[in-house]
Amino acid sequence: MRNIVVLGSTGSIGCQTLDIVRSFPDEFHVVGLAAGANHDLFRQQIAEFRPRHVYCIDPPADLAPGIDFMPMEDMVCLPEVDVIMAATTGAAGLQPTLNALRQGKAVALSNKEPIVMAGPLLKDYERKYGGAILPVDSEPSAIWQCIQGETNEIRRLIITASGGPFRTMPLEEMAAVTPEQALNHPTWQMGPKITIDSATLMNKAFEVIESHWLFDVPWENIEVVVHPQSTIHSMVEFTDGSVKAQLGPPSMRLPIQYALFYPERRRNPDDSLIPRLDTSIAQALDFRPMEPERYPCFDLALATTRQGKTYPTALSAADEVAVNAFLNGKIAFTDIYRVVESVVNTHQPTPAETLEALVAADTWATAEAERVVGKLG
Repeated sequence: MRNIVVLGSTGSIGCQTLDIVRSFPDEFHVVGLAAGANHDLFRQQIAEFRPRHVYCIDPPADLAPGIDFMPMEDMVCLPEVDVIMAATTGAAGLQPTLNALRQGKAVALSNKEPIVMAGPLLKDYERKYGGAILPVDSEPSAIWQCIQGETNEIRRLIITASGGPFRTMPLEEMAAVTPEQALNHPTWQMGPKITIDSATLMNKAFEVIESHWLFDVPWENIEVVVHPQSTIHSMVEFTDGSVKAQLGPPSMRLPIQYALFYPERRRNPDDSLIPRLDTSIAQALDFRPMEPERYPCFDLALATTRQGKTYPTALSAADEVAVNAFLNGKIAFTDIYRVVESVVNTHQPTPAETLEALVAADTWATAEAERVVGKLG
């Protein structure tokens, strides 16, 4: 029996994680749940899984007796916890992830921002305290699966991108894109923040950053290719020219289940829950080069991150503010890049060696991004 805490339980990844837990009632016990502001769904989850510990942004007044309201950063440290699903959004997952690793816990990491903000620090904690970062994001998970059992040198990682909903839209029309259009991803069903990041390809830059830290592969050996079908989730090329790929329909339940049962592969009792690759029908696998002018956030993110220090923290915070501003109708789609660019160009970096330094950079960048949004608006 694995004791699990799910952070972000009412979001897309959190709900799908609980689908997996529901499929294996004798394998998992939900110790804690943490959510945002979706109180109705959160109450349903509490009633079904009966966690001892809960957290949400606004504490409900009607918690049942025996349920302990506990901050996420404390919940992950409970001695009985075996694995944490980190499926929050933005910087909120940073301190819980660091705390969990410091306690030697396994962290199934779906929330990209902590490793974007603090990749070296997370890896240092993993090595020093014996915890484990288990990739859940589909592309890093695919790489992780491809390198299992391999002792050969990696020549390059090839991360696939669908290209998002505006892959073929004329560039001059991009400024008029609406939130509804941007949220209509052609192949994946995801939460709003990651869906907008997929439209700008900021999300793909975050996956490059994540893969660099997780797999210790040099920046120049990680490539991104547009693959509209989203059937191949990533590929690994070895020094002899062999390429291994992980394929499957676009579904997050497989990487979630793989991380929760690692190193085992388990068959889900509900065959309908995890879709299978249908080889009985004709399918195409297309690859196309990425157009830098269509996705300026991608190059900006990688150039910023490679400067090190607290630059990645400023990048992540600025993107979070800019995406929220776009979703709320305050700025245009193309202004997301302008907000992030302005913040990282203004940032005065410091060494990213402590949580305090990261929090300070995140606080400054959030305020600066809000100032730029106000100016643009």
